[in-house]
Amino acid sequence: MNQLKKYFLLAILSFTMPVCTFADEGMWIPLLLDQARYERMKQMGCQLTPEDIYSVNHASIKDAVVLFGRGCTGVMVSNEGLLLTNHHCGQSAIQSHSSLEHDYLTNGFWAMEKKQELVNPSLTVSFLVRMEDVTKRVLKDIPLAISESARTGLIQSILERIVSAEAKKSPGHRYSLKPLYNGNQYFLYEYEVFTDVRLVGAPPSGIGKFGGDTDNWVWPRHTGDFSIFRVYADKDNNPAPYSPDNIPYQPKKFLPVSIKGVNEGDFTMVYGYPGSTEQFMTTQELEFLTKTNLPSKIDLRTRRLDIMAKAMDSDANVRIQYAAKYAGISNSWKKWQGAVHGLKRANAVSVKKQREAEFEQWANQNDSLKMKYGGIMGEFQRIYPTYEKYSFISDYFGETAMAVEMLDQVARFYSFSNNASWKDTSKLRQEVKNYTNGINGFFRNYYQPIDKKVFSSMLLAYYINVPKRYHPAIFKKLESKYKGDFDLWADDVYRKSVFSDKDKMMTIMQKFSVSTLKKLRKDPAMEIYLSFSDVLNGSIVLPFNKLSTQIDSLYRIYTAGIMEMKKGKFIYPEANLTLRLAFGKVEGYEAADAIDYSWFTTTDGVLQKDNPSIYDYRVPLKLKEICEKKDFGRYAAQDGNLHVCFIASNHTSGGNSGSPVINGKGELIGLNFDRNWEGTMSDMLYDPNQCRNIILDARYMLFIIDKYAGAGYLLDEMKVVL
Repeated sequence: MNQLKKYFLLAILSFTMPVCTFADEGMWIPLLLDQARYERMKQMGCQLTPEDIYSVNHASIKDAVVLFGRGCTGVMVSNEGLLLTNHHCGQSAIQSHSSLEHDYLTNGFWAMEKKQELVNPSLTVSFLVRMEDVTKRVLKDIPLAISESARTGLIQSILERIVSAEAKKSPGHRYSLKPLYNGNQYFLYEYEVFTDVRLVGAPPSGIGKFGGDTDNWVWPRHTGDFSIFRVYADKDNNPAPYSPDNIPYQPKKFLPVSIKGVNEGDFTMVYGYPGSTEQFMTTQELEFLTKTNLPSKIDLRTRRLDIMAKAMDSDANVRIQYAAKYAGISNSWKKWQGAVHGLKRANAVSVKKQREAEFEQWANQNDSLKMKYGGIMGEFQRIYPTYEKYSFISDYFGETAMAVEMLDQVARFYSFSNNASWKDTSKLRQEVKNYTNGINGFFRNYYQPIDKKVFSSMLLAYYINVPKRYHPAIFKKLESKYKGDFDLWADDVYRKSVFSDKDKMMTIMQKFSVSTLKKLRKDPAMEIYLSFSDVLNGSIVLPFNKLSTQIDSLYRIYTAGIMEMKKGKFIYPEANLTLRLAFGKVEGYEAADAIDYSWFTTTDGVLQKDNPSIYDYRVPLKLKEICEKKDFGRYAAQDGNLHVCFIASNHTSGGNSGSPVINGKGELIGLNFDRNWEGTMSDMLYDPNQCRNIILDARYMLFIIDKYAGAGYLLDEMKVVL
């Protein structure tokens, strides 16, 4: 075979569907770890058995991995309930305890004994008890000749019945039933949920968020992105609401922490809860995202972030109030930019077209396949242009009107006031109390000058960029009364509305009754929200939902076709915030021509980035002194340097933040916390040459706890191994 033919064959093979043949791509269901995948893991250095990784019958690594909060992962590292996750995963909890007097975001927090640990009432930690394939139970009674909307409703009722039946077996557990492969398979997940979770330690932002949003999604990285919590249980080791009588939870399994370190080429396994991927995305959707949808959302978030940054830079209290909000907005904003760049660099549209051509050729090879799959790509092409129009407006509404905090508060109040259970007086009192507590939380982290500028900027963007046919009627008042001046409109709305004033809101809640909503319909903020809602509900929701249902149906059939076409090969399901494992190895990458990145960073880079005039790059003085002396003790690498982060080729996604990174022996070698900018498109297209996950080295984490914070007693709880 000559070189040209060989290259051509490899190129064609690389265009196959999301099937793991050459790269160690994929987020695998641990229960279904197949022999071929396991053999590949062993070849790369894994010494664990499948039972070590996942077992229902005895303690396994899955019992040490938790769903932290609503969208992160954590790992148990002691027999006394000690849990590690990322700093950015714990940031909301850290912020909730912070003030100008106790600025734990800037200065860090360390409980030197258990009684100093801080309670977090809204935080949960969920342990997976088991997962079960229930596809046959879900689909066995679904007729073939049924509309897609009827099918969706029938499946939903079946899912609810299954969850209800399972919940009766273990009333204290939470159950979740999720589709895989775009509705071709269904899995039931059973969780034990703990609600008494206390903050134990967090490094200062100069360590835990070093580099801030500038370094986010970027390699090389020098961020000590970790925080420490403790899970508490009742005297029988069961979940219980907070009580001073609760005791540290004893997990079925916790991971030893290795200080041996890693080398290039070492096996790595990420075990956690990746949020979402879209590997089956079609050409039409990919082009819409890269050319229209993501660029517009990037632009809108750029404007919001600029407004917030100016206020945060000039007021320390505002910086504390908006730290978590800014990070949340910025996180997707920067990821989207990297994804667009990476998809273009990888010629993703061409790759998708080639894959779809391969699928169509297969689907049209005989009458049987043609009947099931023959016209599927044509249907995508027919429906998607109309879907794009409604999708754009729906997303634009979310990124403009609903980005205004005051209008989001109106939406919450409107939903609360329309609750059908208000006839129950006792429930009404309790719900009013709960909602009032929510108002306190809202205004604790609210700065009206920011929100007013966001209001003007975002609604102006909607006014300019959305066709007039989809303008809310309230814009007529803007044009007549305020002569199109959005700043003047904002001044009037925020001066008059009760929803931007805590005292007015609290007064309303003290007198709340079923007629309160009716009285507030003339509030200027409520008028704006209802006017936008009229457009959304009257012109967008129904056609958008109808088209979404059709497209979901097409994806289900398309995915079924791919599975049939690739029968016997390894196709991983999309991530959906359920437990998965991904494996790879420690390795650098070439980011661009003549830009070749190493696989690790050291504290030398921390010192090089130090800039006291920039908040995100202010290295704490104590850390600077230790690093300059290279007083790293047992945490140093063989060359005497202290490694901060490293990268590997594990396939990860949002939700994998805080996931344990495990070596071949089942030891914790780091915490996953990010991806490289060039590889952020991995949710849609995985490129083994570019996609890397960024990991906090366990040695740096232990060094910070021990030598920087002086909290070595926490290491005494852990099993630290060489």
